[in-house]
Amino acid sequence: MIPTLEWTSEGVRFLDQTRLPLEETYVLATTYQQVADVIVTMVVRGAPAIGVSAAMGLALGAKNSPATTTPALAADFDIMARTLAATRPTAVNLFWAIERMKQRFSALASAPGATPATLRIGLIEEAQRMYDEDIAACRTMGAHGAPLLPKQGGVLTHCNAGALATCGYGTALGVIRSAVEQGSHLHVYADETRPFLQGARLTAWELMHDGIPTTVLCDNMAASLMRQRKIQAVIVGADRIAANGDVANKIGTYNVAILAKEHGIPFYVAAPWSTIDLKTPTGDSIPIEQRPQIEVTHHAGKQLTPNGVGIENPAFDVTPAKYVTAIITERGVLRAPYADSLQEQETAAAI
Repeated sequence: MIPTLEWTSEGVRFLDQTRLPLEETYVLATTYQQVADVIVTMVVRGAPAIGVSAAMGLALGAKNSPATTTPALAADFDIMARTLAATRPTAVNLFWAIERMKQRFSALASAPGATPATLRIGLIEEAQRMYDEDIAACRTMGAHGAPLLPKQGGVLTHCNAGALATCGYGTALGVIRSAVEQGSHLHVYADETRPFLQGARLTAWELMHDGIPTTVLCDNMAASLMRQRKIQAVIVGADRIAANGDVANKIGTYNVAILAKEHGIPFYVAAPWSTIDLKTPTGDSIPIEQRPQIEVTHHAGKQLTPNGVGIENPAFDVTPAKYVTAIITERGVLRAPYADSLQEQETAAAI
């Protein structure tokens, strides 16, 4: 297990993903504000990991709060929740996790004999429970998705949807891991994923860590390899999936989906149910985060672009549902029409 994040008695410990692959160092966040900064600066990233990080940030903030009454702690908790909710707008897991922690706070506060001490203990337990659930969901997702991948061949992925994007094992890379564990012989082609290079730095690092054959591609090379029939499947993660099956994922995913469709290659999306947003009807309603211009203008401290040139740096794009062959979740493999299959699964789970 790659230790993406963990709760400790001192605070929340994060593997610093901005330093990978050359430095394996850790950041200890001792306040909820520091957890928020870790999320913004992408020391931790990936929708599932962001959600659990926010939950741990709330637990940490409650633990550190000087409040001596439940109402005072509730007021502090509301400030913490708003601070963490403002970190990154696209990953719906962030808001799912915060809402779950809010509900847990309310339940604990209304229990007989509730005190700030019992609230703090309960919130820490809830955050740790979410951590364990995320790992279990990824492993189940991997088992559901593994049969969809070829027994032998090339699989393309974009960005990093692995252990580093979750609490462990991974979503898209979890499916790949599961397929390899079941005996498939796969070669992973990892898009470098400009401008933050999550594929080149993170996906390559963790797959090599596991001994899975991996080749890094520049983002403009996928079509050529598809035409050469080196790629038999594409699998990516997601930061939000709308009710109709439209998928928000790292910028460049839409390009890959169109290429896969043109070349007759299946395009799979792997994500936990917490990434499904049935309150958002289509991808057009998904907020797209705009990242700082310096991520494009500079690399490794060196300026690449002329002074004053215009810069676009959206962190995500939206892939229309028509390009998605299947959505893999811990609840199973869903097929089009996604407006029906997603709602049916949600209804079945509620029964």
